[in-house]
Amino acid sequence: MPAPTERVRAAYRRITEADRPEVWIALRPEQELSAEAEALEERLASGEELPLAGTLVAVKDNIDVAGLPTTAGHPGFAYTPEVSATAVRRLTGAGALVLGKTNLDQFATGLVGTRSPYGAVRNALDPTRISGGSSSGSAVAVALGIADVALGTDTAGSGRVPAALHGLVGLKPTLGLVPNTGVVPAAEPYDCVTVFARDLAAGQRALKVMTGPDPRDPASRDWPADVRLAPRNPARTAVPDADGLAPLSDGEREAFRTAVAALTGAGVQVEEVDIAPLLEAARLLYDGALVAERYAAVGAFLAEHRDSPYTDPTVAGIILAAAELPATRLAADQHRLAGYRSLARELLDGFDGLLVPTTVGHPTLAEVAADPVGENSRLGTYTNFVNLLDLAAVAVPAGTADGHTFGVTVVAPAFEDQAALDLAGLITGGEPVQALPGTGVELAVFGAHLRGQPLNHQLTELGARFVEATATSGDYRMVALATTPPKPGLLRVNGGGSALRCEVWSISPAGLGTFLAALPAPMSLGAVTLADGRTVVGFGCEPAAAEGAEDITRHGGWPAYRESLRD
Repeated sequence: MPAPTERVRAAYRRITEADRPEVWIALRPEQELSAEAEALEERLASGEELPLAGTLVAVKDNIDVAGLPTTAGHPGFAYTPEVSATAVRRLTGAGALVLGKTNLDQFATGLVGTRSPYGAVRNALDPTRISGGSSSGSAVAVALGIADVALGTDTAGSGRVPAALHGLVGLKPTLGLVPNTGVVPAAEPYDCVTVFARDLAAGQRALKVMTGPDPRDPASRDWPADVRLAPRNPARTAVPDADGLAPLSDGEREAFRTAVAALTGAGVQVEEVDIAPLLEAARLLYDGALVAERYAAVGAFLAEHRDSPYTDPTVAGIILAAAELPATRLAADQHRLAGYRSLARELLDGFDGLLVPTTVGHPTLAEVAADPVGENSRLGTYTNFVNLLDLAAVAVPAGTADGHTFGVTVVAPAFEDQAALDLAGLITGGEPVQALPGTGVELAVFGAHLRGQPLNHQLTELGARFVEATATSGDYRMVALATTPPKPGLLRVNGGGSALRCEVWSISPAGLGTFLAALPAPMSLGAVTLADGRTVVGFGCEPAAAEGAEDITRHGGWPAYRESLRD
């Protein structure tokens, strides 16, 4: 990988070549960023570990970066923060370099990327078409090859629609996993910081660094103790029935079917479901009283600056119309939303995710200018419900349709982000390298819980994730226990031991507790040393149970022993 200083020089050359000034609201001077890159190289040379060293990041201009103005797309709103948003600080703390602040639909209100006094952001692949919004500049900065990753925000789909319109990955985590500290709110209960990247692995590395609670954000959340670290085996995915795909063109439906085929070809079980309740819930965001959240965020400012030449009339019209909504109507819609959340949980029960198209169509700049609200609404058909219903989503490219890029999104229940990432990886042909949640406990298994063995389902049902096939250090012996089903017993010895083959799985703390609570005698859980010197939790047995049992150490592991019985 090129050194950070080389990457900075290449990025600024690309900025000049691309000649897309509307992408940026504030671009840092190259000399300033080069000095940061040189300091970063010195830190790396001294042995400091920085997982995102030299990663170039573009930041949507409703997210604070210390020393750069935050405008949220309105010059009159601008302020210069002394402290970066928590998400940005975590990225730079891991070695990332911030290029600057990107353009957006004003106050993050829109999915088109044209509602900005700083100029409409043109699509990176076809400048006659929209970029998608509201995180328009961030998506284009990645699509043009300037930034490695970019931060957006997503309330109604702003971290997913621009990804689909550029053939990018858009990661929208469970609400609260990335704190919103230092983010200008759009509709605060439903806002989320998102990541754009060219592939899942790059996006996941950035997202992993940003996750974790922040006491300054009361809505921030940590991974639950029972978080799933992988899909079921076999994985199960829901897809919309024919009525649910009706908004698509014939070409888009064919592209969607191809994405579904990629999942089934990878062994995923697919079942059609009725998504009408989800699409009904989506309408609450703008057509219902929940739009009052947008007035609560910036309504007072817009009321005062209604006649400013910088105020976008479409944005102002949407937000200021909510000023007179009665509290009783908001309460009623919040109750309705709670009902839809219950329906969504029921719909997704037993599935690892729901695959939907990311968006509908790809309008030109002229089409959006002629019908700014109608085209915007159509783009949000499959995105508006996700944050309202507290779901996670991973948007990935899925070929082309009707002459433009097409994308699909894996939607999953809250905190099941990893299952969504893994399913999305089956569509793109790659798989995230590490589990996103950092809460897993490594567990070594030796017998009936190995892949292909009769009790492996106990791991996969708890969302455990396969890590690697490996072996213990040479300090162990193995016996065949007379249990049902048959199991190996692992014993640590002070001499005469051998390395024994095993698998390491990552499992949630609660999942490990479930194992421990149900563990039958004479099995036990304890520390096991692996061949590489790591110590993990592993299955062993009580020494008394090994007395008189057949010693099978010479076979090197349980599968080889079982195979020997067939000979």
